[in-house]
Amino acid sequence: MTLWDDRILELVREIGAGSPKMIEDTGLVRVSRQHISRRLNRLANYDLLTPLSNGIYTLTDEGTAYLQGDYDAEAGEFVEDMDEKKWRLPSETSSPL
Repeated sequence: MTLWDDRILELVREIGAGSPKMIEDTGLVRVSRQHISRRLNRLANYDLLTPLSNGIYTLTDEGTAYLQGDYDAEAGEFVEDMDEKKWRLPSETSSPL
């Protein structure tokens, strides 16, 4: 994940849906439209965005959780709350033999 990925996700969240042109036109992501297009595709591969027709993408539940720090896109899993994990009983965390 890159700095631009986070910014692209934030913009898609703010505007509700985004295409490479829409994101480029904001002037807030200072890379080429082609680069934005590649990153949108990569973010969809991580299940953070859903591609719609005509190159438009929307944020998924995983994308929203990622922006909140509750989803690890590279691992493809939700991040467990450390406080919750700390207070679990040993029998809840160990697997049966």
